[in-house]
Amino acid sequence: MNSVNKRTSSIARRINTAFWFDKLKAFFTLDLLILLSSFGLFAYTCYQTIPKNEIYESFSLTGEDINTVVLNLYTDSRSYSFPMRDYIFFTGIILIAVVLYQNLNLFFSLFRTGRIRRKLNPLNELALKAEAISEVPLDTTKFEELEEAILKVSADNNTVQISTGDEDLASIEAALNNLLHRMQEARMQQARFVDDASHELRTPIAVIQGYVNMLDRWGKDDPAVLEEAIGAIKNESENMKELIDQLLFLARGDNGRQRLSMVKVDLSSVMREVWEESMMIDPDHKYILDDSEDCFVNGDVAMIKQSIRIFVQNAAKYSDKGSNIKLSVKKAGGRVVYTVQDEGIGIGGEELGHIFERFYRADKARNSSTGGSGLGLSIAKWIVDAHKGSVEVLSRPEFGTRITVSLEAAAY
Repeated sequence: MNSVNKRTSSIARRINTAFWFDKLKAFFTLDLLILLSSFGLFAYTCYQTIPKNEIYESFSLTGEDINTVVLNLYTDSRSYSFPMRDYIFFTGIILIAVVLYQNLNLFFSLFRTGRIRRKLNPLNELALKAEAISEVPLDTTKFEELEEAILKVSADNNTVQISTGDEDLASIEAALNNLLHRMQEARMQQARFVDDASHELRTPIAVIQGYVNMLDRWGKDDPAVLEEAIGAIKNESENMKELIDQLLFLARGDNGRQRLSMVKVDLSSVMREVWEESMMIDPDHKYILDDSEDCFVNGDVAMIKQSIRIFVQNAAKYSDKGSNIKLSVKKAGGRVVYTVQDEGIGIGGEELGHIFERFYRADKARNSSTGGSGLGLSIAKWIVDAHKGSVEVLSRPEFGTRITVSLEAAAY
């Protein structure tokens, strides 16, 4: 213990010595700056007394002692002499006061070793405890029991947990079980995603195969069958391409490879663009815009616009012809909020909690007229989450749905 304390004192002395010399160098630098600055100020004051029609050429210092030192300034026509006695006197007083303070500061700094040693005591105690722990023989029996319990856990069984019955390992077991639960949830989610994607891709492939077989049997010489088959194959190919693009988007998002180009975005301007596009491509609904000024957020313009389009298209898909779809943007405190509200069929209470799940579609949506892959809202939710925003959905059957997205306002 004594050797450790001596070592701590030695370290404290080295720290204090290094600190003392650093302070000494800083004081020397300060003294030199005071001298140079005061001399420069004195010389500049003297220079200001020279007539403006004379050109300054050089200077010199003359005198046998401090009391007779003179600053000589030479111009193109004559020389000027300025006694420096008063300057030296006042500068000397300032320097003496500064040096006295510095000497006192340096003197008291010599005795800070004890204070530094007290500051190092917590680290010293931590080192002693670590050293004591390292000297205790390690009992590997408990870790072997934990290893056996881990090996017994099946990756396919979601109910089995790691348990050794040892209280000392309880916190480790809890952490491992939590990690295991998240891994099992991720595996199940991935499995569901693959199954749903396979199912969604199977349908257009089956349709294309059916029409190809029909062409092979009867369509070679029948123009009507040929036209119908080509149209159906083209339509299903486009649907399959859209589905694959959506799957790739979500896959890149899950893997952290979906890049966002963050800039300052005028959300009102983006909403107005979507409003104008919607009125042009969808004459069956009446689009109403209510926007505000200074609604700026930090985000990826294309991504934000895509999320708004998805919400607007979803509103149009489940709204009757001639009904209103209202788009609005406003500021609310330190956030910018936009809403998409329709007068459509609404969403039931049980279904409302699942609308952002991948491939989820309410029963009312499972018909040929609306179609859809069930990935659009998942993509929109991912975009909002990537911008650290939030989504709130308020819906009642037969009264419509209102989707509200809140994003942090950009700093001016």
